[in-house]
Amino acid sequence: MRQAGRYLPEYNATRKKAGSFMDLCRSSQYACEVTMQPIDRFGLDAAILFSDILTIPDAMGLELNFVEGHGPKFSKQIKDEKEIINLPDIDPTLELKYVEEAVSTIKKELNGSIPLIGFSGSPWTLACYMISGGSSKDDFLTARSWLYKKPKTLESLLKKLTTIIVDYCSMQHRAGADIIMLFDTWGGLLGENQFKKFSLKYMEKIVKDLHKEYPKLPVILFTKGGGNWVSEIAKTGCNVVGLDWTVDVTSVIKKIGKLCSLQGNLDPSVLLGDKVHIEKEIKSVIDKFTYNNFNTGHIFNLGHGISQFTPPENVECLVEAVKKYSSRAI
Repeated sequence: MRQAGRYLPEYNATRKKAGSFMDLCRSSQYACEVTMQPIDRFGLDAAILFSDILTIPDAMGLELNFVEGHGPKFSKQIKDEKEIINLPDIDPTLELKYVEEAVSTIKKELNGSIPLIGFSGSPWTLACYMISGGSSKDDFLTARSWLYKKPKTLESLLKKLTTIIVDYCSMQHRAGADIIMLFDTWGGLLGENQFKKFSLKYMEKIVKDLHKEYPKLPVILFTKGGGNWVSEIAKTGCNVVGLDWTVDVTSVIKKIGKLCSLQGNLDPSVLLGDKVHIEKEIKSVIDKFTYNNFNTGHIFNLGHGISQFTPPENVECLVEAVKKYSSRAI
């Protein structure tokens, strides 16, 4: 969950050398460098490609910028059906070749030591940013209004994004990504019927299309705020369901049984506390899987992205505690 980032001094140094955030993403050497930084520092079990979920809309011509204090912003905003029709059907091997090069560079640097995770935003999450023109302070109210004002228009955008995301994830896998993760960051903003119609349906198609071409490719689905729909998410055919920290693990295990593995789900704010409480909370997460006899596979992870204010030594404490308590569970 965002292994590299502003909490690491070495990342900040590389970011400064690169210039802008997007320049950092577009350089395979810099992207590799910041991907490897947390691996070298903490000895983690997997590496996560350093990139951004908004690379696809940027490549479609919306022109992504990161404004200090405001987050991601697009120069252009999707407002109607005509603009969706005019969006190009990009080829990720061309318009997003820098991501392909970053994956292959990182894969070579890892030299088979640990797996590499590639990723994409979900169609609904990307649509939220594209319709809103970037980040939102009102929980993407403009995008959510389309659910009721322009549902057919929204669906046409989601279909277009789904096709591109399948190609994008396939490209990453061919370049060396061992696992693909879909971040449905804003799926939790939806009601149950809307979630199934405007988010889950498209993620399921992505999973099925990827597995049709690459049957052994593990796919992780993570819907932030999606605890109510873990059963439905697990039934998409995904290999792993990511859980945020609000989810009751015991309840989830009862719902999905042995359908798939689970990932999560420590509250990122725990890492802002002292080391005694960090270790206690990590033990609690692992114990929930152990006590419920869940042996289908648990990937310990944060329930969302790591905070920029996290002391690096607290991440080191996390890694040591996970190794300590998970060894008892084996």
